[in-house]
Amino acid sequence: MTMKLVLAPDSFKESLSARAAALAMERAVRRAIPGAETVLLPIADGGEGTMATLVFATGGRMHRVEVTGPLGSRVAARYGTLGDGATAVVEMAEASGLQLVPAENRDPRATTTRGTGELIRHALERGARSLIAAIGGSATNDAGAGALQALGAGLFDEAGAPLGPGGGSLARLARIDLGTLDPRLAGADLRVACDVANPLCGPDGASAVFGPQKGATPAMVAELDANLSRFAEVLRRDTGLDVRAAPGSGAAGGLGAALLACGGRLVPGIELVLDAVAFDEKVQGAAAVLTGEGRIDAQTPRGKVIAGLVTRAKRAGVPVIAFAGSVEPGFEALYDRGLLSVHCILPRPVSLAEALASGEANLEAAVFGVARLLARLEGA
Repeated sequence: MTMKLVLAPDSFKESLSARAAALAMERAVRRAIPGAETVLLPIADGGEGTMATLVFATGGRMHRVEVTGPLGSRVAARYGTLGDGATAVVEMAEASGLQLVPAENRDPRATTTRGTGELIRHALERGARSLIAAIGGSATNDAGAGALQALGAGLFDEAGAPLGPGGGSLARLARIDLGTLDPRLAGADLRVACDVANPLCGPDGASAVFGPQKGATPAMVAELDANLSRFAEVLRRDTGLDVRAAPGSGAAGGLGAALLACGGRLVPGIELVLDAVAFDEKVQGAAAVLTGEGRIDAQTPRGKVIAGLVTRAKRAGVPVIAFAGSVEPGFEALYDRGLLSVHCILPRPVSLAEALASGEANLEAAVFGVARLLARLEGA
């Protein structure tokens, strides 16, 4: 009987994309079990790489456009159309990502999400009836104000002038008009892939938790938090929408809040991805799911890719085997949830630079060894 294996890794950050990891796993399996059936499902959790993962898994295609970057200059960006032809996926990191801002220029008071809104508008113009927005990796802290403006909403100061870009400008926000939003949004199913539950404001909010990694000093954090609070209050007063404490509203510097205002619904990134790639269907009849990521540790059980895979695979009675460049204690609770084993791919102690450079070869070698064992146990 042919052995079926589902190959569903996340990316190995700074070493391998999820797709490259899946292909390395496939090479190893084919060497160890020449007759095996392999199902490639590179996975992401809503952050960077989600778009490519979904497009690849569904046989979709990429589209290249020019949009407003986080600092206001024009940048080249992509969005995807999934294999169904009706669903578009937008990754905010393409247009408003931290990697687009040099370290010396990082100031979340100035960066804008306008380009992310422009990507959504491009997808609507192409006829998308369903939208997935992956909102990890942002350089912004503007409550999604730029995206709202790009999608037609009006944000004005006391003089009635359109609000300028960046989270710093929200201090002057006096009025919000959502009545001019692109009407096509009302007819589209907008799902927002999010792997954090932070509220918009406060000690666990967007500014306090994520602002520093975007260049915010303590003084900037206090300023930005006050500005996001102003945004939430004006939005509630003018539209009746109260997003201040909504779980995930603080994701991507508050873009989560803006997309809620557009009629979107925030969903766990890993669940959205697994649904989009039809994981529950494709795992049926598999002997095992092979997955992996750069690091497995105490954070892994808390909604990360491997935890999501373990939960879904257990429903089908399929064990999960995980590989990582670094394995530290804290993940062991996953054994009771369906994780079969965890394997560090490093053959010996090496520097971080060497580990990153040799990730592909190390992953292939580690999977080859485990696949040989599976073949022996299954009699393949």
